[in-house]
Amino acid sequence: MARRRFGMVRRLPSGRYQASFIGPNGRRQYAPDTFRTKTDADRWLARVEADISRGQWLDEQLGRQTLGEYAEAYLNDNPDVGPRWAETCRRNVRLHMDSLLDLPLIAITPPVVRSWYAKALRGTGGRTSIAQSYRFLRAVMNAAVRDDAIARNPCQIPGAGGTKAKERNIATPEQVADLIRGITPRYRAAVVLAAWCGLRRGEVCSLRCADVNLDKGTVWVRTNRVELLESSAAFDKEPKTEAGKREISVPPHVLVFLIEHAKEWAGTEYFFIGRDGARMRGNAVYQAFVRVRKKVGVDIAFHDLRHTGQSLAAAAGATLADLKKRLGHSSSAAANRYLHALDGRDAEVAKALSDLAARSSDVRSLARDERE
Repeated sequence: MARRRFGMVRRLPSGRYQASFIGPNGRRQYAPDTFRTKTDADRWLARVEADISRGQWLDEQLGRQTLGEYAEAYLNDNPDVGPRWAETCRRNVRLHMDSLLDLPLIAITPPVVRSWYAKALRGTGGRTSIAQSYRFLRAVMNAAVRDDAIARNPCQIPGAGGTKAKERNIATPEQVADLIRGITPRYRAAVVLAAWCGLRRGEVCSLRCADVNLDKGTVWVRTNRVELLESSAAFDKEPKTEAGKREISVPPHVLVFLIEHAKEWAGTEYFFIGRDGARMRGNAVYQAFVRVRKKVGVDIAFHDLRHTGQSLAAAAGATLADLKKRLGHSSSAAANRYLHALDGRDAEVAKALSDLAARSSDVRSLARDERE
């Protein structure tokens, strides 16, 4: 075995020579092939040393790892990938990326990516999940670039990872009243908190009784309940930013529904529980909402209630700072989406929203009926 200034050459029992070196990543790297002579092995090491000095060295061993293996390691080892997003990525891999999984990283070139993406778009898959798949592939290949497995990211299709957000349906105060009136009473407070306070479904299901101050008329959002789609796993997650932890004032005209809920359906620890006494699952809220929206004829998703409440608050005069606080956003750009939601509506609508609770006879009568 001969040692060199850079790398090492070893004669194998076959009579051929194996070259290796310690790479910039701290791991021993072996030449992909053996050599007939020591001179050939030395020449290969000299080329590698030159590549390293120019910053052009690539980890050939890692580059030969398949995309499937590398992507799975990326999901397992990346602290920024949460369980819900990992689940989504694995589902999209199964649906859209099967043709790429057995390819080594170095074989995934821009033409390969373009061909895969075009074929995916011609298929029956949803555009949103295809865009998610492309973003995941791009993130994985960015990691491969950082790991020196490949020289550049092959995902170079402009706009491929983006999806045009569809216009959210916004309910009127009267429609919100119909939803509250029509839904199973156990879930009324959930609709109130989503529509009038801007809570997400996970934030609703995460509320503890101690977070609801009926005397003060406020709720504290501290965590978000995350439920995986392909298993029964569920957990409480801290907000991404401190702005997500927030105290929200409940409009007085709907506080009565929280008072009723606390009396009739709240648990001892958690504000929302199921009929079995266990913590309420988000899917139970979703199914109850699907039933009532069909019954009253309102074409919105549960998350649209959050957009509804904040868009109406914006039209009623809430400032950007007000919306950021209620939404739990640290970014002005995110809150601006709600400020823009009512752009272009005529002056009559704006005037009608000047005092939502006071001007809506349906909302007043609904609250009055509840008190009586």
